[in-house]
Amino acid sequence: MIGVNKVILIGNLGRNPDVVVFPMDKHDETAGVVKKASFPLATTEYRKTRDGERVEQTEWHNVVCWRTLAEIAEKILRKGTQLYVEGKLQTRSWEDRDGNKRTITEVVAENFTVLANRNRTDEQGEREHDPLSSILSSETAPLGDLPF
Repeated sequence: MIGVNKVILIGNLGRNPDVVVFPMDKHDETAGVVKKASFPLATTEYRKTRDGERVEQTEWHNVVCWRTLAEIAEKILRKGTQLYVEGKLQTRSWEDRDGNKRTITEVVAENFTVLANRNRTDEQGEREHDPLSSILSSETAPLGDLPF
């Protein structure tokens, strides 16, 4: 039987992404690097109790981005950004410094889309420019034919 490991989340970033840079080859520093960006994403659901009271439930998800997606996350994602994330669940284990076994489940992002940024302003009180403009320019390769 074939399995499916697919996660779709819409939520808000709990903090700016943490970025770690790993060398591709530990013995050859000129071989390049691989970036990893990680951040918490909060998803909130609302329901009504039998009494009609509205109850809010927030879940926190650990999201990890690799390579190019990590570079984009580092440049444009900020605390409070509303984000659509597609990815897969991955669980890993390790021993901490005290010898205790630790386990974490993460969403390894395959794609994300910024849905909304909080209204951030610069020192002059004007709204900040579009964060994608710093990445995309007239020299950027076209995205190709989109299927919609």
